[in-house]
Amino acid sequence: MKIVENAEKVAKERIIGTVCDILDKSDNPEKNINRIFGLIKKLSKDEDSKRGIANVQSYYNDMPSVHEFINDILINTNKNCLKKFFTNFLANAIWNGIPKREKWMEKEDTKIPFVLLISPSMRCNKHCTGCYAANYPKDSGLKYEEVDKIVGQARELGIHYIVVLGGEPFFVDYMWKIYEKYSDIQFTPFTNGSLITEEVAEKISKLGNVMPMLSLEGFEKETDARRGQGTFKRVMQSMDFLHDKGIPFGVSSATARNNVDTVTSPEFINMLIEKGARMSWYFIYMPVGEKPDLNNMLTPEQRIELGRRTRKIRTTMPYFTIDFFNDAPYVGGCIAGKYYCHINADGDVEPCIFAHIAVDNIRSKDLIDIFRGNLFKTLRHRQPYNKNMLRPCMMIDNPHVIREVASTCNAHATDPSVDAMLHDEEFQKKIQKLADDFAPVAEEAWNKDFNGKGNEEFSRG
Repeated sequence: MKIVENAEKVAKERIIGTVCDILDKSDNPEKNINRIFGLIKKLSKDEDSKRGIANVQSYYNDMPSVHEFINDILINTNKNCLKKFFTNFLANAIWNGIPKREKWMEKEDTKIPFVLLISPSMRCNKHCTGCYAANYPKDSGLKYEEVDKIVGQARELGIHYIVVLGGEPFFVDYMWKIYEKYSDIQFTPFTNGSLITEEVAEKISKLGNVMPMLSLEGFEKETDARRGQGTFKRVMQSMDFLHDKGIPFGVSSATARNNVDTVTSPEFINMLIEKGARMSWYFIYMPVGEKPDLNNMLTPEQRIELGRRTRKIRTTMPYFTIDFFNDAPYVGGCIAGKYYCHINADGDVEPCIFAHIAVDNIRSKDLIDIFRGNLFKTLRHRQPYNKNMLRPCMMIDNPHVIREVASTCNAHATDPSVDAMLHDEEFQKKIQKLADDFAPVAEEAWNKDFNGKGNEEFSRG
């Protein structure tokens, strides 16, 4: 068995090295793309990966926008960043990581997440309206040694993709040491963009394994209204610094009633493409954080339309979009505690960036023992919470779930607004009304857009 494993490891390393050589030297992507796809297929052992690669190749050959998107990435991306993304995200996180993580499931019914989210500190130079991080004490935070321990344990478990949040992640100077030490992990900091300078861009270029996501709520009017005057222009400057060095980056947009049409408009997406952005993450405004205003939340119709627009963008424009809620059918509904989780600045391990409940703390337990815990297993065994995977959330679509799970697992709230979800009957009634109002609209879209079917295999974890 050892001989077979070593032979497979050598074969994988040879294929990865060949792809990296092609990426490093290629100035003609169309000439080499099918060779790259062929080599990648050899690395894909699980059926999901094989289907995914086949779909991407089909999109590349059949969709002009995808063809343009992939070619532009291969031609204009910094070679070091391109090779690191291929090695860390595709080879390490997916092809090498999946079998490593699956061994825990086979051995003891313990699910190791694909991605780990971590907030080293809540310090920030902004005070954005509705930010979930606003209520956290700014003097709290994890030490370098604690983050080093978390990332090291994650890597041992087969996690090679880590999202860095906050607060503002570029406030935490020691994260540069983390990025450098764990060069085989892909890091994605979600940043307000204000601290990205030419010097910072140069650091990212040399590291290669850091791909920032910059927050924008639309054009200048919408962004500055939420994030403060001058924010939009500063983010545009940060994009220029990154683009000039060929660093891949994306955009994160919190969508509320006032800006959902703007951030999904062709004008906005074309502006992002021109600035060099590769992708957008859409997160709907959630009733968490400082003084949550339910009137900011998308109407049921807006929420469904957001999904339709994001799917249209990624099939008609040379740009990639992820809709955190409306893409749920593709990943089996809610992914909290199953495919991802969040460690906050106090070390509490939460199942979701919005579901601020926790049982365990990384300061007193190792990651593997937390994943073995009742909270994560209970969530996985209950998923999907709803047959309609357009209603995936335990907080706003199926609000009884977060109360029942918190009670069953003796989980405590790590945010006052979530404490209200668990214990304030008036707030619970408001959330339930949101869920009830969304249900019939979601049911119609579920049948019309998805034929009433989602990824059942993924839903079981």
